[in-house]
Amino acid sequence: MTPIPFGAASTAAEVLAGVDLTGKRAIVTGGGSGIGAETARALAAAGAEVTATTRQELDLAVPASVDRFVRGWSGPLHILVNNAGVMATPETRTPEGRELQFATNHLGHLQLSLGLHEALAAAGGARVVVVSSVGHINGEVLFDDVDFVRHPYDPWAAYSQSKTADILFAVEAARLWAADRIAVNALNPGRIWGTGLSRHLPTPPDSFDPAGATGVSVKTVEQGAATSVLLAASPLVDGVTGRYFEDCQIAAGHTPGFRRGVAAYAMDPEKAARLWNLSLDLLNHLRREG
Repeated sequence: MTPIPFGAASTAAEVLAGVDLTGKRAIVTGGGSGIGAETARALAAAGAEVTATTRQELDLAVPASVDRFVRGWSGPLHILVNNAGVMATPETRTPEGRELQFATNHLGHLQLSLGLHEALAAAGGARVVVVSSVGHINGEVLFDDVDFVRHPYDPWAAYSQSKTADILFAVEAARLWAADRIAVNALNPGRIWGTGLSRHLPTPPDSFDPAGATGVSVKTVEQGAATSVLLAASPLVDGVTGRYFEDCQIAAGHTPGFRRGVAAYAMDPEKAARLWNLSLDLLNHLRREG
């Protein structure tokens, strides 16, 4: 892979400088605010035709809403940025009984990606970008209780599970869709304070670490979107798939005590296949119930 001359301080505009996306079509979920809006703006500035969704038009926690959106899409899709998400919510369940963070951050995006698979395959070299979080290092997927029915609900444990699931989705989708020339990668955007994602946190949270003592510094929205647009559109990562990035670079393994790197369990191919099958079962169950 060509060395990538970008890092933690790079902005989305810098990453896409000189990149021409004319004729490319992109979808950015959660594109109405925060790093989603900046991702959509940067892709559009490079010439892409961008559909930036909000919860009003695409509610990822509502399977029928995802189905309606997919039915309304026609033609090839070159870039899908699975950016929308919720974080550390109070215990909330969807009408179908799913835990909200797992339903929104993982299941909804899986359903969307599956529904748009033919459009992605038709593009010939499409990219799927999955916005995860360094928060995945705090917990694995509870395969026997993804909805926290038998485990006491903890908002951060549920968030960590959903973000680990995001990475495992990228690992398995990259494997399954390689023949369709669809690259799938996950990323940690970094710590961006003050966006809608932090609505359930105190201001500032007790654990907020602006000095970066645990290995993570605060980013601007423009810097937070940089890794997303790198994976979405930069020729520097052509052919790269099934990986986890942070600060515009492939992440190293996680070192305990530092909020950087990727946990081994999040890249485990057996866990990725297990989650894929479990998630398909859950989605099929929702369709039968619906």
